[in-house]
Amino acid sequence: MSPLSKQWFEPARQLPVYGEFDVVVVGGGPAGIAASWSAARHGAKVLLIERYGFLGGMGTAGGVTNFAGLFGVRQGEMQQVVHGVVDEIFNRLIAIQGLNDPQDGMQGRIRVRSYDMSAYKCVADQMMVDAGVEVLFHAWAAQVSMEGSRIKALFVETKSGRQAVLAKCFIDCSGDADVAAFAGVPYAIGDGQGSGLYPSTMFRLAHVNPDAALAAIGEFQAINALMKKVQVEKPGTYQFPREGAILRPQKNPSEWRANVTQIAQSNGRAMDATDARQLSQGELEGRQQIGEFFRFLKNEVPGFSQASITEIAPQIGIRESRRIQGVYALTGDDILNCASFKDSIGCSAWPMEMHAQGKIEWQFPKKPSGPKARLYNDLPWRMLVPHKVSNLLVAGRCASMTHEGQSAARVSGACFVMGQAAGTAAACASDTDDFKNQDVAALQQLLIQDACYLELEQIS
Repeated sequence: MSPLSKQWFEPARQLPVYGEFDVVVVGGGPAGIAASWSAARHGAKVLLIERYGFLGGMGTAGGVTNFAGLFGVRQGEMQQVVHGVVDEIFNRLIAIQGLNDPQDGMQGRIRVRSYDMSAYKCVADQMMVDAGVEVLFHAWAAQVSMEGSRIKALFVETKSGRQAVLAKCFIDCSGDADVAAFAGVPYAIGDGQGSGLYPSTMFRLAHVNPDAALAAIGEFQAINALMKKVQVEKPGTYQFPREGAILRPQKNPSEWRANVTQIAQSNGRAMDATDARQLSQGELEGRQQIGEFFRFLKNEVPGFSQASITEIAPQIGIRESRRIQGVYALTGDDILNCASFKDSIGCSAWPMEMHAQGKIEWQFPKKPSGPKARLYNDLPWRMLVPHKVSNLLVAGRCASMTHEGQSAARVSGACFVMGQAAGTAAACASDTDDFKNQDVAALQQLLIQDACYLELEQIS
């Protein structure tokens, strides 16, 4: 008998209505921040619902602490190719000294910008306040009420009890496609073979000797070599959950972020982030792995002998769970071939980063030729539009993508792009609009007016 084989019937009840809005956004990660900010700036009455007491998604709750997928190679030079709401965030972070200079990795093929996590939380808060977005913290989607093909009400669990939220349209930025799943949108999980991208529990280190650490490991390939060396010279002394690790200095050079763990089920498959029991076991396992890797850093890696763990992320860093089936699914071939789309809403500049069992597999875009050569892809509007539900958009890592496509377009840069497009479209929608009939050309012009970067000239 499975633990969930027994059932208990909850009595029907009337729920208080929290409020009525033009646009309701669920999830306060990069997609949710961009969607809420954009919708409000275009005149919509917006509610942003977030399960934690702060915004940022995996960038704060998951401890990621850097923006990825914003920079790509264009005409032979690494350039920022994601703009719009990102520029607003950058400018605000710079004003309070919360943003690091760009950091290159993988032999110059990727570029990220790390940030102070507390600064990011404060910036995101203030952006919502300035835009007039109402934020409901400590709340999460619990169910929906449908009226034909439209979501009429969203039910949310809060410390005040379950409440109903009414809106013209909804944007699911939950990361797990919670709203879409409740509404009956078809979805896929993982690679189709019972697994997916493996999650990690992130942590930060303080009191690192930055000069010694940088000299010893530099890019993360160097730490991988040290891990292999110690396994040969001291077999059985340390247990590593995967072959490589990623360590990078943060805004303070004596503080480093570590991405080293890999959470799996007892059968070796990736943990299912939609399963409460697996999530609970995963939290325990992630922290155990951190303790083991920290012991290795202290004992074996120059610059880390005096280091201390200053923070373990509040939750497991989830890379993949549900992905909706939308009008179009972004594929791995789209990433590798630097695809252009007529319904482009912006660019995504990250390679395929497959967190497979025991390792990370990178695949980079194929280098094109010609005067307009680029090493990044467009994101199409259609990947935000689900089947079956007409007043719902899905943005972020749970948008319509294949397993391979999602390995690239799950990062913050792509999520900002998707969120800004979704929020802009939702603000302009009527009570009866169907997002499948979106005037994409008009949306593109609005995005360009809002300083987003679209390479419409790439489209033949």
